[in-house]
Amino acid sequence: MEDEIAHLRSLDLIGLQCRWQSVVGRPAPEHLPKHLLFGVLAYRIQADAFGDLDAATVQLLERAAAVQSLNEVLLLVAAQDQRKQAMVLGTVLTREWNGQHYRVMVVQGGFAFEGKTFDSLSGIAFAITGTNWNGPRFFGLRTGNGKGVRT
Repeated sequence: MEDEIAHLRSLDLIGLQCRWQSVVGRPAPEHLPKHLLFGVLAYRIQADAFGDLDAATVQLLERAAAVQSLNEVLLLVAAQDQRKQAMVLGTVLTREWNGQHYRVMVVQGGFAFEGKTFDSLSGIAFAITGTNWNGPRFFGLRTGNGKGVRT
């Protein structure tokens, strides 16, 4: 990966535009300067190799970009952290899907499922179903109206 990024750094604007075409599958936007082409390409190549941001992080970043002050951003991040910490470590969530039973354990840093640690329940729901789900809703932690399920 380091060699790939170093190679990108050595390319001129035309070289970066050609590499964009091969990575993204369409021509590079003409208005993007060299430093932005490099940054987006480097990110995309790393995301393709190591995995992209999970849906919850993307949503948090989009919300943060839309707010007007640093305090609002900090409140969003704090709320996100609070939601993640709401479950006690060691809690086991179960779900039946298409006749199969699945178990997920709350661990430090996320959720353990089939030997892997996931940042979000949505990622696990996708791994199980192959489609995008709201993870807490998929595991019965949230109702369709967005409110938590009482226990």
